Amino acid sequence: MERIEVDKLPARVGALYPKPHAKRCARRKNTALGDAAGLTQFGVNLTRLKPGVWSSQRHWHTREDEFVWVLEGDVTLVTDGGRETLRAGDCAGFPAGVANGHHFINEGTADAVFLTVGARHPKDACHYPDIDMHAKPGRFDDRAVFVHKDGSPFPAEEG
Repeated sequence: MERIEVDKLPARVGALYPKPHAKRCARRKNTALGDAAGLTQFGVNLTRLKPGVWSSQRHWHTREDEFVWVLEGDVTLVTDGGRETLRAGDCAGFPAGVANGHHFINEGTADAVFLTVGARHPKDACHYPDIDMHAKPGRFDDRAVFVHKDGSPFPAEEG
């Protein structure tokens, strides 16, 4: 495998969440480093948050562990336990099946950059405790995975 030239990789801007849940993440920038390396068992993403941008909606996974390492700037980690600031060099982990929703917000004045590593379990589901949304097992690059908590789909104009 050759060296991965991160600056030459495409980045996905925003989130695939249905409206209105995507708005706070609309300027999030993810670069899929694991995909560029051909990895299939776990994902590695480089995430850049401009000031005011969220990493995601607050969530937890049923079957996927997640690990985050802050590389640049500061982010606010929001969990059921409250809020705390993570700075460059700080790490956090979120074990699969622990119902403690988490996400990151850039509340600073400079960009924040972090690395996220997570499993790719085909039967993983994702819960969003603060909003009426659930992600059923499937690929998270497919909007059809997102449904209301009662299982009903989002209308096409919401996606």
